[in-house]
Amino acid sequence: MVALDDNDKGAQVIEQVQLMGKAARAAAAALSVADTAQKNQALLAMADAIDAAAPTLLAANAQDLEAATAKGIDAALLDRLELTPARIESMADGLRNVAAQADPVGALSATDRRPSGLEISRMRVPLGVIGVIYESRPNVTADAAGLCIKSGNVVILRGGSEAFHSNQAIAACVRQGLQQAGLPEAAVQLINTTDRAAVGALLAMDDHVDVIIPRGGKGLVKRISEEARVPVIKHLDGICHVFIDTGADAARAVEVALNAKTYRYGICGSMETLLLHADEAAQLLPMLVDVFDEKGVELRGCERTRAIIPSMNAATEADWDTEYLGPILSIRVVDGIEQAMAHIARHGSGHTDAIVTNDIARSRQFVRQVDSSSVMVNAATCFADGAEYGLGAEIGISTNRMHVRGPVGVLGLTTEKYVVNGDYTTRG
Repeated sequence: MVALDDNDKGAQVIEQVQLMGKAARAAAAALSVADTAQKNQALLAMADAIDAAAPTLLAANAQDLEAATAKGIDAALLDRLELTPARIESMADGLRNVAAQADPVGALSATDRRPSGLEISRMRVPLGVIGVIYESRPNVTADAAGLCIKSGNVVILRGGSEAFHSNQAIAACVRQGLQQAGLPEAAVQLINTTDRAAVGALLAMDDHVDVIIPRGGKGLVKRISEEARVPVIKHLDGICHVFIDTGADAARAVEVALNAKTYRYGICGSMETLLLHADEAAQLLPMLVDVFDEKGVELRGCERTRAIIPSMNAATEADWDTEYLGPILSIRVVDGIEQAMAHIARHGSGHTDAIVTNDIARSRQFVRQVDSSSVMVNAATCFADGAEYGLGAEIGISTNRMHVRGPVGVLGLTTEKYVVNGDYTTRG
């Protein structure tokens, strides 16, 4: 992997990133002929290396956490940054799970025989060279490497400065896996500089990079969307909603809402707004206040909510459009499913929204009409995750309308090409 000096001037950084792009394009040709067994060997070796290096990873992460704490980074970002023994084990397990996934590369669709005699099918192929730009979460280093290798893609990684030491330590484990499987080292490259010029260089390399995937805050994703000269698979916000319908089981509905918010505050699938049917508000709100108070969650309510719980803080119009990523929850009382869906359409981010209901007709209506990448019935929004969806891991969550939506796993990192077979066939 190419190491860059943080003191290099912008021009030198750009030159080095361009060299990485050229190496990535060359590695893509070599990776395209790697078979499933060789790719899986690399993934399993990476997982073993991560397990063996757990003390080293924790030590590197401790450096990053100490520096981030000194800078005053908020609790939600610190949570994303932190590696624990369980999270390290999860990284390794994620790689093993990806290895167990079916290899989509080279898979053919059903053949359509045309009147001309041509036999038409479609073959799954890698996207090519993927640039992943991410903040805070060091596990992305392993997840992205594993998913890209399994799907036959080469990846250039640019992690955030706050996870600098953690990312380097994980990348060393990835490198071991590539070496043991005999795959090119340039198949996974980590840009080892915090210079912002590296991001600009990566976004401009349309000759060597085919897709950019950002994972980070709204500012990062906005910048990438505006500057990238290649397609971007992204989501800006995770403003997720849970709507508790009339007739829902009160105790179980409260459990879903509590889990959706407090499973982990810093994930993009965390609920930020709870919508309550007016018929259930008087019963549910005192229950909700009790359970969220125990967790230290600040509640902000609309006028109808505060009419029932006067002590609750008032929600402003800005609250409905805020991704808190922390222990704050907005609550709105609505007259029914139509008003709930109208609120989601206006304030949602197209990420994940859920209905809690015992009514099949309304659940189907919600699923049909709510236009989000994941729509859930009687389940917490925090399930919006590649591993939970059986993808092994995810490289990100997409709210794009083109190519792929929702958690992006191995299949989402491929595209199709047509394969046409004839018998010396000519067109008359």
